[in-house]
Amino acid sequence: MLYYILKYAVLGPVLRLLFRPRLEGLEHIPDEGAAIVAGNHLSFSDHFLMPVMLKRRITFLAKQEYFTGPGIKGRLTAAFFRAVGQIPVDRSGKEAGKAAIREGLGVLAKDELLGIYPEGTRSPDGKLYKGKVGVAVMAIRGKAPVIPCAMVGTFEIQPPGQVVPKIKRVSIRFGEPLDFSRYEGMENEKAVLRAVTDEIMYKVMELSGQEYVDRYAADVKAEESRRFRGLIG
Repeated sequence: MLYYILKYAVLGPVLRLLFRPRLEGLEHIPDEGAAIVAGNHLSFSDHFLMPVMLKRRITFLAKQEYFTGPGIKGRLTAAFFRAVGQIPVDRSGKEAGKAAIREGLGVLAKDELLGIYPEGTRSPDGKLYKGKVGVAVMAIRGKAPVIPCAMVGTFEIQPPGQVVPKIKRVSIRFGEPLDFSRYEGMENEKAVLRAVTDEIMYKVMELSGQEYVDRYAADVKAEESRRFRGLIG
């Protein structure tokens, strides 16, 4: 109930008024049945702007830190993500990745809409980074189509580190569903998983117009963090 109150009575109307999202390809989102919406991740605002524009409820695999933050802001953020049914995911280690896949497959098994950011974290600089193969595993094993999605302009309104977003129009683009049924039973083959993930990321790149970087965003962020510590050390 709280989800629908937030979406239709509180958050949705406010976001539509402030950011006036341009929607493209909304017809590619199926009215029913399991499907994965795989998008780029530029801003904290992505968590709110895209879901409120969809008719169907979408469940995202959200990083666990959103549920464990300190202070009033942390509690409010955790309360919001729980209220809208988002699933906390521990992103540390191989077993954590397997747990995330299990959670995602559980959503698909209920014929629901699953949202995922294959990059695994927000882009540090507005570029599109290499996708992690969990999205491919879920698409093949869950027998679900993948709808590529591109957020355009959200990095400019709220880049990492900026708390209050700028009021500026954004665009949300959905591409045609990608069918990977030809790979059924091959979800343990690394080459197949890489090929499927790269195909998804290529479609996202086409929709977003971003520059693609063939590296994981998390690795780039770790390098920047080490470089910063070295400068101040």
